[in-house]
Amino acid sequence: MREEPRSGCAINAAVEVLGDPWTLIVLRDVIFGGRRHFRDLLTRSEEGIASNILAGRLRKLVEGGLLSRDGATRGQKATYTLTEAGIQTLPVMVALGAWGLRHRPTTPELAVRARILAEGSPHLVDELMDELREIHLGVTRESPKSPTASERLQQAYEAAIATGDGRP
Repeated sequence: MREEPRSGCAINAAVEVLGDPWTLIVLRDVIFGGRRHFRDLLTRSEEGIASNILAGRLRKLVEGGLLSRDGATRGQKATYTLTEAGIQTLPVMVALGAWGLRHRPTTPELAVRARILAEGSPHLVDELMDELREIHLGVTRESPKSPTASERLQQAYEAAIATGDGRP
């Protein structure tokens, strides 16, 4: 059940759902890492989130309407799915990554995706959102035969790593 925000301010309303660092990391891993199960989110995160923190953030994201959880019962593998609201956080994530590139220390290999999205075409973000809609909501992309945005990001990532400087 959703609680009422502290105020009618749009920034406050967004921060109440997205304002926790672990929440953004979980969303990042679902959006960019394709991680949709608790165990994958727990064990494959670079930052090493604790299981109780992850459980709380997943619950908060479901309650906030950014993720949905299938009806798996205790002992079954629950699958988390982005909602349209969750998919629409992608431009926010891209903006945060661009800000981080400019103002915080990063490593070339972990900053590649943020750099590609920040320096790339705005259409790339739209295409990635369409791809997420296809994966999570079952909405077919306009050009299903063309390479996906994530395939193009992966190719650019591999090229950037091959050069050793984090640039494609």
